[in-house]
Amino acid sequence: QVQLVESGGGLVQPGGSLRLSCAASGFTFSRYAMSWYRQAPGKERELVAGITSVGGNTNYADSVKGRFAISRDNAKNTVYLQMSSLKPEDSAVYYCTRGGSFGYTVSSWGQGAQVTVSS
Repeated sequence: QVQLVESGGGLVQPGGSLRLSCAASGFTFSRYAMSWYRQAPGKERELVAGITSVGGNTNYADSVKGRFAISRDNAKNTVYLQMSSLKPEDSAVYYCTRGGSFGYTVSSWGQGAQVTVSS
């Protein structure tokens, strides 16, 4: 079955960096666009970043452009989200998804990774 397992979340000070990883299994990873979503308490879940199946194209929410970078390693079945210059408003649960960008609906969700930006 499809599994998406996030790791790398935690507590970081404002201005700091974190890298989230999502290990995928149970499907042909290289055939799917992948995305990161996030949800803060009391807010709607939002798309943060997406990447096409071979990594040739990426897209980002305006709020994270220039600070976050999505990438993937199809040999390792893993997608990453490098987050820099973190702000308190970036605090949320971050979810890895199969699909969810570039016109593809989300077909699977990971369990989520908590990111807290606080001094």
